[in-house]
Order: sequence, then C-alpha cells, then structure tokens
Amino acid sequence: MSQLHFYKFYLQFKHLRRVFRHRFTLPPSSAGFLANLCGDEANLNPQNTAQGSTSTSSQRATNSSEMQRDPVIQKYGEEKRGLTSYTLTLEELKKNDYPMKGSPGYESYMYTECDQQRTDSSPLFGLDCEMCLTAKGNEVTRVSLVDAQGRCLLNELVKPESRIVNYRTRFSGITRKMLLPVKTKLADIQTRLKRLLPHDAVLVGHSLNADLQALQMIHPSVIDTSLLFARNEGRRFKLKFLAKAVLGKEIQCEQKIGHDPTEDARASLELAQFFIEQGPAKVAELNLEVLLTTERLAEVSPNKSALQLQQNTVQRVQNGPPQLSRSCFLDCLQLTGQKPLLLGRQEPDSSGLCQGNLSSSNKQILQQALKDVPLSTFSIIQFSLDPEHVAPHLLAGISEKVRIKLTDMLTIYAGPFDEGFCLKTVKKKFGKCGPIRCLTVVTETYQPYVCIQYEVLEAAQLAVESLNGAEVAGSCIKVQRPVTGTMLDCDVLIKELELDVENEGVIYVAGLKKSLTETDLQEEFSQLKDLQALFLPRDLQSGKHRNCCFLKFLKPDSAVDALEVINGWALTGSRLRSRKALAPGHLWRWIWQMDHSNEKQRGDILSVEKEQQSNFEQELRKKLKKLDQHIRKLYRRLQNNTLCVVLFPGVNSIHGSQSGLGLMGIKDGERSAC
Repeated sequence: MSQLHFYKFYLQFKHLRRVFRHRFTLPPSSAGFLANLCGDEANLNPQNTAQGSTSTSSQRATNSSEMQRDPVIQKYGEEKRGLTSYTLTLEELKKNDYPMKGSPGYESYMYTECDQQRTDSSPLFGLDCEMCLTAKGNEVTRVSLVDAQGRCLLNELVKPESRIVNYRTRFSGITRKMLLPVKTKLADIQTRLKRLLPHDAVLVGHSLNADLQALQMIHPSVIDTSLLFARNEGRRFKLKFLAKAVLGKEIQCEQKIGHDPTEDARASLELAQFFIEQGPAKVAELNLEVLLTTERLAEVSPNKSALQLQQNTVQRVQNGPPQLSRSCFLDCLQLTGQKPLLLGRQEPDSSGLCQGNLSSSNKQILQQALKDVPLSTFSIIQFSLDPEHVAPHLLAGISEKVRIKLTDMLTIYAGPFDEGFCLKTVKKKFGKCGPIRCLTVVTETYQPYVCIQYEVLEAAQLAVESLNGAEVAGSCIKVQRPVTGTMLDCDVLIKELELDVENEGVIYVAGLKKSLTETDLQEEFSQLKDLQALFLPRDLQSGKHRNCCFLKFLKPDSAVDALEVINGWALTGSRLRSRKALAPGHLWRWIWQMDHSNEKQRGDILSVEKEQQSNFEQELRKKLKKLDQHIRKLYRRLQNNTLCVVLFPGVNSIHGSQSGLGLMGIKDGERSAC
C-alpha cells in the first residue's frame, strides 16, 4: 500500500489519523518491505531457502539492482568523473541557501572574484569555520583553510563585532580567554582568503553554506561533502561518520574540547578527493547506510567494538565489497541481543529466513498478534491486501481520481461580475488569501465569473469562508467550489482535516508581504503566546518566499487564541488573514509529485470499465476500514510508552511509482481511548 491509499480513503482511517501524531513520506519501495528487513530478497523464495544459497549470477543481479537504488548512483551514475561534475549547480546553490552574487540580502558580502572557468585540474581547498553565538546571531571566531595536499594555509582566531552570548565551547573549542588578545576582524580574514584563493579555486567543505554565511563571502564554485555523499529524503551524513567510514580516521574525538577546524577542513577535502578518484560506484559499495546503522547498534552491543567496526570499514575501502549478502535490519537488531516477533504472510523459519505463509488472513494475523505482541520487546506485524486490490491499472484509476479531487478542492469560482470588471482588483483581493496558481475568466455564463486555483488548501478554504457574499470589484459575489460527485463530501473532509491530530496547534496565516524575511515574521508574531515554530513556504522553482506561512504552537489553546488575535488585527486594517491548518507539508510534496506524474499512468485509466473501477473502490474501502479497525485493536493492546510506527511502503514498478507514508506515535493511555 502507498500514501495514495491513505489519502484516497482518508475518512475510513479514523484511528490512524486521530492517534498517530507524526507523518512522513517514504520513497517508493521497489521490493517487499519485509524482504528489505530480512536482507537478500532471494531468501523470500521458498525454493531458494531450501537450496541454502543462490547462484553467482543471481547474486550479481541482486548486487546490481541494489547498486542502482543507491542514492549516490541515482545522482551521479556509476562512471568516474572529473571534479567539475561534483561542484554545485546554480540551482543547488540556491536550494541549499548558499550566498549568491546578485541575490537579495547578500549585497554587502565580499565576492572572492574567482571567476576563471573551472576544469578537472582546478585546485581544491578545504575550508571550515567555528562560530560563537553573539547578539547578532552566529559569527565566525575561527577559520581554517587547507590546500589540496592538506597543508594548512590559514588557521586564525577572529574577534566578532558583536557581544558574545554563548561561546559554544563544547563544539567550537573557543573560550573567552582565547579571544581576549585577538585583534583580527572579519574584514581581515575576508581579505586574506581572497588573496590566498587562485581564480579557478574550488572550495570544499561540509555544509559549506553555513561557513560562507558566517564569513559573509560569496564563492561561485564549491563541493559540499554533506550533499556529495547523497542520502534519500534530504538526509545527510555527519562529517565525523564519513571520516571514519570512508577514510578510517577519527575526528571530533570526545577527549578534545571542541572541533578542530583544520582537522575538519582536511577531512572534507580528503572525502572529496576520495569520491573523485574512486568514483560513485566505489562509494556505493561502501554501503554507508548499513554501516551507520551497524555503528549505532554497536554502541549498545557487547558483541562488536568500535575498533572492529573501524577495521571492517578500512578493509571494505581497500578490498571492495565482501561477497556476502547485505547486512539487514534484523541482523543489526541481533547485535543488541533482541529477538524480534515477526508476524504476517511472510514469516521467518527456524533458520531465521523468511518463508511464505499465504494462507494467513489479516484476521488470523491480528488474533496471533494480540496474544504475542504484549510479550515482545520488538514486533513487526504485516497486514496485506490481496493481489487483485493492488492491480496497477486499477490503482492508476484511483490515483487520477485523487488528483482530480485535490485539484477541485484547490479551486474556487467567484462571481457574477459586471461586464468590464477590473480583473487586477479581483486577483489582488483573492491573492490575500494565499498564493494563486492560476486565474481565468469564465465567459460561457450570462455574466462573467472567475476561476481561481490556489496552491494550498487553506487558501481556497479561506476564500470560501471570508469572501462569499463580499463586494469585490463593485459586485456582490458568491464564492464556491466546483460542484461534482466527488466534491459532495468536501465539507466533511475539511472538518476532519481540521481535527487531524497532526494539525493540532497549527494555524495558517496569509496576506504577508513577500519582502518580509523569517526573522521579520518572528519579530512580528513574537507577542503570540507559546509560539513554537514558523514555517515560510517557498516557490519550488524561483525559491522566493510565498505570501503565507504556518505557525505552530506548543498548546492547541494558544493556537486558537492566536487566531483571534490575528483576525482581530484585520478589523484594524491589517492585511493578514488566518485560519486553522488543514494539511501537513508532506501531503503537499506528494500532491506536487502527483501533478508532475507521467502521462502513462493516466492513460492506463482508459482501459478500465467505470463499473469495474467503482466496484473495486467500494470493496477496497471496506477492506481498508477493516484494516484500520485491526490496527486500533492491536494498538489498544500495547503497553503505554510503546513506540509504534505504521508504514505504507509504497510501490515502484514499470507501471509507475507511488510514494509511501509513515505514521509514528508513542502509545499513551489517553490516546488509546480514541
């Protein structure tokens, strides 16, 4: 199952959406989730488990398939390339908040003037800074620069302009005593760096954007090792882990007070050199994700020391990947001495391998789980749909219906207007409710109407609630959504989204000036009680801020109070409008993916009879409602303080892909009553 199932049948999942507070998108799974847990996919085939091993050619095919799924291979391919292939593009610089020449907010930054065209023989320089917290924010207090041979060219302490409020000695290594005699200012360091760097220099660092921001400098060509060693879902490896796993070096040791920027700069440089010299395929063979999991578990395991892990890592770097199957989650769990409970249509046999058990129904699995789960410290319960319920051509029909319904929910019609009305006035009025994707005039009616499609659901709902019956462009208008069969339950769906546990304490605010920064908004909303976080959406193409934001509060009551305050400002002439949030961020990323899905999936729908599709959906609705009830019964049986994760793994096949969805929560007595 995928995220598509959850949102298409959202109203059926009463328990899941009311109990599980945290949700996250999963990349489409190209294999069974349980197969990934058990390791080699061949283990799931009863014929292969009876033989005890697979052929060399089969193993090679598996390794090749795994290699293709590695995020490093997906980003760079398998072939070795020169260093220019790994420098950040303009789009990547913008996306990752690098200071850029000509961009607003960076007018006062010093440009290194390294404008000479880069080649694969351009010199690399490692850069790292340590910062302290001052009255202005993060300011640089130490800078290190090393050349391609690892020689230190610069290692200077810097006196910040503003008063230091936190030396962050644990991380920076900086103390008050160290900075007392220092006379060097930021401008001095900027000048020295500019003089040291040749015109075709490539800077290397780990999350180098933070260093350049602190230095208030702009450099056009960088390699960021936190992005170079790519991971899924935007996650990043820490520099300390990469240095140990790839280079076999220990840095940022706990015995030392703070980080050594020269050591960190040199580690980043050597990581980039390793990547360039060895190539993406060699990096993928290191299997860094598995190493990271193993290292974390080894910290609590008496069976494997950190030294052993390091030796294994260095050997892997030198000799290439071992001819054994990949480590897997269940193998790692064994390191802690835990034996997991695994129930589902595929279960482990006495040897620990997974065997098919297709005769088990979800009801039988539930009955067994109710007995065994309370006695287990770690359990994996797999509920399944029958193959006919996940047929690609039928799911393609559901996907298209969801896309159409979401589009309709984002769309409103307003009118009627007088002939010759001012469209600019209408756009300005409705734009105060949130970002508009497109606006068109409907002329097929007796009097003109306007069709407006918003980018966020809250904006469309705010327009319906605040502008229906209002006077706009000289006309008293009606504002409504499209009237279709799929929209008949729209009001019910909106109400349930408001009550969704993930939207507790979150409100939507529109009508912001696009020139305002996040800092400006933090100051403007500082008087609101219990404000925990502010989210300022950006345009996916231009990177510019939208005219809306989301505010998250520590307590739901504080969010209600904030709504009254902000909407009260509107009575005194403020542009701001506000309402309860309706959808989390991961949902909108998924919607954007659906809007950009390939036409192949939509073409598949034409081959499906409407009656067949309707019967299929009706049966699937009942199945998923029953599944929600199964999970509810099992959840209520869990002990308090049990971490519970529900995964819809998603699917990735020749027929198209669907993102997965994760729901996570900690069982407590209060929520179990839901």
